[in-house]
Amino acid sequence: MNSLLLTGGRVIDPANHFDAIADVLVLNGKISAIGKQLSAPAGVENFDATGKIVSPGLIDLHVHFREPGQTAKENIASGTAAAARGGFTSVVCMPNTSPAIDSAGTVALIRERAEREGLVNVFVAGAITKNIAGEELAPIGGLKKAGVVAITDDGHCVQNNDLMRRACEYAKMFDLPIFDHCQDYSLVTDGVMHEGYWNLALGLRGWPAAGEEMIVARNILLAELTGAKIHCQHLSAAGSVALIRAAKKRGVPISGEACAHHFTLSDAAVAGSEKFWPTDGKTLAAAQGDKLAEWPAYDTNFKMNPPLRSAADREAILEGLADGTIEILCSDHAPHCDYEKEVEFDYAPFGITGLETELALSLMQLVHTKRISLADMITKFTVNPARLLNLNKGTLSVGADADVTVFDVDAEWIYQRENSASKSKNNPFFGWKLKGKVTATIVAGKQVFVERPEPVVA
Repeated sequence: MNSLLLTGGRVIDPANHFDAIADVLVLNGKISAIGKQLSAPAGVENFDATGKIVSPGLIDLHVHFREPGQTAKENIASGTAAAARGGFTSVVCMPNTSPAIDSAGTVALIRERAEREGLVNVFVAGAITKNIAGEELAPIGGLKKAGVVAITDDGHCVQNNDLMRRACEYAKMFDLPIFDHCQDYSLVTDGVMHEGYWNLALGLRGWPAAGEEMIVARNILLAELTGAKIHCQHLSAAGSVALIRAAKKRGVPISGEACAHHFTLSDAAVAGSEKFWPTDGKTLAAAQGDKLAEWPAYDTNFKMNPPLRSAADREAILEGLADGTIEILCSDHAPHCDYEKEVEFDYAPFGITGLETELALSLMQLVHTKRISLADMITKFTVNPARLLNLNKGTLSVGADADVTVFDVDAEWIYQRENSASKSKNNPFFGWKLKGKVTATIVAGKQVFVERPEPVVA
């Protein structure tokens, strides 16, 4: 069925500046009406959303589903199941697959597979360069015609500034945003964690924040020169936030996103020394239970790209989210097989899964701490990514696709490995007590995830 009446929830639709207790009527996969005490035609199911938040379907514009070519880690079926469990009705797949998404044929393959096996809306980002090698531009016009919503070499960064300039000019011509994984290889070299106190203490090669900041500065200059929309992915460094803040004040078409792990954890986590809950000073023993007060050092589930930064960098990301410098929240969902991560820290791949935890972590770090309002957080998950990608999503307007997320902001739960829908389990938050839980995920009027009753957390 794709018709439904959601009753009694607090409906928050930032696109229409709506925030009130109301019912939402969904008929034939579209939003039919929003108001108080609505009635539905015979046969339409009633969904009691009392005490819950009813929002436009959340959008994650940065996920890796590993299809084609790396489906032992994840595929579209399992990845979209994880997205649905996390409350996301739309996702954007990154192109660093095998082969890379640098041709119309590969785009068509993914769209066909998503249509057949996906639980949520799957949009595709095409590569900037052929085979994501950073040497020759991909056929950007052909990728646009095939249906990509953005171009990026995510997982890699175009180092040739002239090539990046030409990519910007083509992207502007075809009205495509460019997503950039900001990483200057000559500065980063073979670093595996943030360059600071903890990499020296642990004897691990350092990755300076300047390696990100250098490319953010480059992108600001190119956006100003060409007028192309450049979006800086998974920001992690304080300097990056400051650069984007200043550029946006000048009207430069630059934007940025933040991932939950970067504003929840710091590089001390790699040492097993992240003993303080990042926002209110409570120890992890108090917040998570004594057994989770610390964890072993060199845990590769804390290895990601860009790396966890210092506490000061983390605070700068939080401030950037609070003042609107960083407009978008996302996961950078990056699944890897257990055997790949169960090696020495130096040799493990970068990346963690994140679709199932990012909403709860965002609520905990941003809303429950009163850094931003609930409506502002929802805006960063709906209106802002939809606007950047020119998608007709992220709204509960009458006539819009009935993509809806229902969640409880106060529900406490423990993230268990066995309950994850992802094929891969490389996530540092297993066993954490989280606050904020998805109740239902609805795509085009169809309930693709509904919470199963679980024991109440003591």
